[in-house]
Amino acid sequence: MSGTDHGHTLAAWTGVTIAFIGFCISGVFTVLASPIGFAAGLVVVALGGIVGWAMSAAGLGQDRTKSRPEQQPQH
Repeated sequence: MSGTDHGHTLAAWTGVTIAFIGFCISGVFTVLASPIGFAAGLVVVALGGIVGWAMSAAGLGQDRTKSRPEQQPQH
């Protein structure tokens, strides 16, 4: 388990931060009963996923060769 960094990468942090901001926007507009603002928050959440994926594809994500630890033989 210590062979991985649990996805602590620039791509992951950026995507999650943008998605969190989107959830906050949707939450505020839920309380204000504004469907347009709520939908805008959901768009920001989706944008967070797209940005995280794009940054990962650009090489700022976790190295795929190190993402899975070697399996230990079971006795």
